[in-house]
Amino acid sequence: MTEKEKMLKEMLYDANNDEDLLKERTIAKDLCFKFNHMMPSDVENQKKLLKELLGQIDDTASILASFWCDYGYNIKLGKNFFANHNTVIIDCAPVTFGDNVFIAPNCGFYTAGHPIDTKRRNQGLEFAYPITVGNNV
Repeated sequence: MTEKEKMLKEMLYDANNDEDLLKERTIAKDLCFKFNHMMPSDVENQKKLLKELLGQIDDTASILASFWCDYGYNIKLGKNFFANHNTVIIDCAPVTFGDNVFIAPNCGFYTAGHPIDTKRRNQGLEFAYPITVGNNV
């Protein structure tokens, strides 16, 4: 089983030494960097980039810079989603937002965790559990 498969199955996995996961995070971070450096008035290109980055987004969604995520493809946004400045989504597992969700500034959603025993934690192992936010939140 690959580290990505373990990650998506809520098992302990090694995100620090797996070339595929490192590459996927780098791609997502580069897209986030590009998004965060676009002119605020360039809404059309922002939406195009977010459609490339995220697993699901429609034209009614809006995210203000700065925005950061780990992979992007695990994030699904419902209709009329809004995220204010400085949203962070650590999406090692699926993160699903329903319709009419409004995120305040400086909010984070973190699917990743690390073992509390030092032996496994020091091996760089982690786990990820999904987050679901319902409608009208």
